[in-house]
Amino acid sequence: MINAVIHSGQHPFAQALLIENGVIAWCGDMDAAASYQRTATQIIDAQGALLTPGFVDAHVHVLETAFALSATSLSPRDGIATREAALSALSAATKTWKPGDLPVTSIGWDDSAWPAASQLSWADIDAVAGGVPVYVPRADLHSALGSSALLSWAGLNDNHDGSPLRGDRHVAVRRAMHDVSDATRDQLYRMVLDYSAKRGVVELHENSAPGIDTREGLARLINMTQDPVSGFPRIVGYRGELVSTLEEAHAISEAIPGLAGLAGDLSVDGSFGSRSAWLREEYADAPGNKGSLYLSTEQVAAHVTATSLAGLQGGFHVIGDAALDVVLTGYHNAAAQSDDIRRAIRRTGHRLEHVELVDDDALTVFTDLGIAVSAQPAFDAWWGGQQGMYATRLGQRRAQRTTPLRTLMSAGIPVAFGSDSPVTPISPWDGVRAAIWHHNTEERVSARAAFRAHSRGGHRVAGDMATGEIRVGAPAHLVLWEADELGVQAENDGRSAWSTDARSGTPLLPYLAEQGESPRALITWRAGHIIHNAMNI
Repeated sequence: MINAVIHSGQHPFAQALLIENGVIAWCGDMDAAASYQRTATQIIDAQGALLTPGFVDAHVHVLETAFALSATSLSPRDGIATREAALSALSAATKTWKPGDLPVTSIGWDDSAWPAASQLSWADIDAVAGGVPVYVPRADLHSALGSSALLSWAGLNDNHDGSPLRGDRHVAVRRAMHDVSDATRDQLYRMVLDYSAKRGVVELHENSAPGIDTREGLARLINMTQDPVSGFPRIVGYRGELVSTLEEAHAISEAIPGLAGLAGDLSVDGSFGSRSAWLREEYADAPGNKGSLYLSTEQVAAHVTATSLAGLQGGFHVIGDAALDVVLTGYHNAAAQSDDIRRAIRRTGHRLEHVELVDDDALTVFTDLGIAVSAQPAFDAWWGGQQGMYATRLGQRRAQRTTPLRTLMSAGIPVAFGSDSPVTPISPWDGVRAAIWHHNTEERVSARAAFRAHSRGGHRVAGDMATGEIRVGAPAHLVLWEADELGVQAENDGRSAWSTDARSGTPLLPYLAEQGESPRALITWRAGHIIHNAMNI
């Protein structure tokens, strides 16, 4: 690679780079590059494009994302802001359905800003479905509506009271939707893997769980991406299944070769949107409701102990502050059993997903036990702010504290960024943008910190401390970007702190306005193998 702008802290003025056997063998200026060009088997002229480490999306659901890519959007971001608009979109989607097809599925339904008297119901959907099975999950995927035909299709023929699908009933519907052939499943996986590589993603952390995908599906996904020669981003696989003994942990690990941990979407609570995140105080728009708690302190402690002794990463989905209290008490109780268990917890590097509300006591436990956080900055971009869904559900005081990126990073907590796709799209630059322009200015982080959390941070929380930087000896997980404007963000307060002066040696990054287009990936490499190529080299 020659004539590139290379984002490297160790080689800040480099313009050229050499890859050998999947690793970065040399990085330097154009004068020194001349000696390497004579023996190189391939020379790529970047023509001034930006070369960076590849992105990691630290929280995805691959199969669910595949379904979402062809789903009908009911998102306010796509102009669906009323009950009538949603029903019109669903009605149009049912016209092409044929017997034997999977249910008509939507994505992005969020009625939190709709008039209170104009909420969607099962009867509304039945009126436009015409006997077609229709599945309408909330944007957070923690509850759903649908047509009556959906319940029959999924084998749920018991009486239904018209309330949203939650818990086991919701899982039953999702399991039925995922009952596809191996060939179809592989095709769906490949669709998402290619989609991710086109967005500069070299690694995805699959958060599998019952109702999201099968054990066999996770094993298949890990295996098909294990070798960089596969042409796909790497899958780091997590399974959200609760265990209480070492034997149970070993059994699941043996059933899923290559499993990284029993973590991810092992839900302690739900979501703000579905009013199922477990809170210390009741919901602002639902007096008397504090959400739902799915696991006890004792179950958390047993799971943490078993996974740690098995040498597997443990972890949980946790959104609400009361749910985090339960989780961290469970961790404390597990660690208090013995010094060996405490060391095992720290050694395996547990991780928590989302963590929307924290306090100083929580930060102390995180630091003490070496717990990392997989955060989703796009949640703030989509639902934060004084007028967003979080403020509706929590009130402005609590909503101001959500997605606490700077709080976590300033405390030294390892943080990785992910999308939770299909809840928000796989779009890493938009994740970086959301962190820079957090609605709460006190939680904004610098462009460089956000970029590192979405690249090196993802490798780090998966236990790989040697990957995610451009330096000699590191795996060549790289992306060449077409970006309109490069610069250095000295602070985290926006455009005024942005400079195109690179003489300080600080690596350059694309300038990301609060709204706007994202850089385009020209080439994505995983361990030196091209997995996306828009330059046709």
